[in-house]
Amino acid sequence: MRALIYDGPGQKHLGQREAPRIVEVGDAIVRVTHTTICGTDLHILKGDVPSCEPGRILGHEGVGVVEEVGPAVANFKPGDHVLISCITACGRCDYCRRGIYSHCTSGGWILGNAIDGTQAEYVRIPHADTSLYPVPPGTDEEALVMLSDILPTGFECGVLNGKVAPGSTVAIVGAGPIGLATLLTAQFYSPAQIIMIDIDANRLAVAEKFGATRTIASRTEDPVAAIKALTGGQGVDTAIEAVGVPATFELCQDLVAPGGVIANIGVHGKKADLHLERLWAHNITITTRLVDTATTAMLLKTVASGKIDAKKLVTHRFTLDGIMEAYDVFGRAAETQALKVLITP
Repeated sequence: MRALIYDGPGQKHLGQREAPRIVEVGDAIVRVTHTTICGTDLHILKGDVPSCEPGRILGHEGVGVVEEVGPAVANFKPGDHVLISCITACGRCDYCRRGIYSHCTSGGWILGNAIDGTQAEYVRIPHADTSLYPVPPGTDEEALVMLSDILPTGFECGVLNGKVAPGSTVAIVGAGPIGLATLLTAQFYSPAQIIMIDIDANRLAVAEKFGATRTIASRTEDPVAAIKALTGGQGVDTAIEAVGVPATFELCQDLVAPGGVIANIGVHGKKADLHLERLWAHNITITTRLVDTATTAMLLKTVASGKIDAKKLVTHRFTLDGIMEAYDVFGRAAETQALKVLITP
C-alpha cells in the first residue's frame, strides 16, 4: 500500500509498505477514505516529538471503512463506516477508568507516533471497540475528519480546561486550525468576548467569519495593550495558547487577568519561561492537556446535526499521491491560506 513515511527530522517520503494485519484480538483494519495533516505532524518533522521514530507512517486523523476485525471486536464489522479517534483507549486501565484516555497504558496518542498512522491506504486500530466511532447514516464524512483531533482538542484542552463561561472574556493566541476549532466550540458557552490573536491577516479574517468578536494582528498591533483596552485594564478570564512556541505561551501570561486561566493547547518542543516573579500572587491557573477525546461522541452529534459546520475548516483537497504537495501547502499556510487539507487515498 502507499503511505507517507517519516524519515527523521525534516525528511519524509511517499512510499510502499505492506498493508497492516490483525496483531491483537481487539484490532480492526480500516481502509482510510479521508485523512488530513495536523500541526502535530509538522512538529514531528521539526524533531519536537522524539517518541516518533524514523520509518513511522504519519497521521492520526481520518474516517474509513472497516475491512477486518479481530475475534474480540464486538461493536464493529467489515463494511462499517467509522471515525478514527486520534487517541487509542483500552477502556480498562486505571487512566481510562479515570477518563484520561490520552494516557492509556496500552494506547493513548500512538497512531502516527508509536505505531503506524492514517496517512496511508490502510491502518490498524488497536482497541477498536473503544477507539472507533460509528458514522451516523447520511453524515458528511469529510466533515467528520475534523472530529478525529482538532475539535475535541480545541474543546477539551482549550474551552473546558480554560473554564470558558457565559459572559467571560477569552483570548485565543493562534488562529490556525486548532485555534479556530477552539473558537467554534467556545461559543457553546456564550462568552461575552472571544478575541483572536495572530500574525496572519487571512486567518484573522476567517476567525471573524467563525464568530470572533475582535481580532488582533500582533505583527502591527500590541496585543497586550489591545486586550487591556478591551477588558477595562484587567486582562482576560481565559487565555488559550494554540501555537506551541515559547513566545505565545509567554504572551498568554501577559494577557490573563488575576483569577484567570491559561489553557495550553500547543505542542511545545522548546522550554518556555514562566514568570512567577509577576504571577505568584495573581491567583491564576495554568492547565496542560493531551486531548482525551472524552467529548468526541457529543461533538459528533453537534456536527451531524449541523450545529457546527466543521467542513468549513477544509480549504484544500489532495489525493494520497499528492500528499507531498499537501504537506508543502499546509506548511506554508501563510502564503497558501490553508487551514485543513483533506487527503483522499
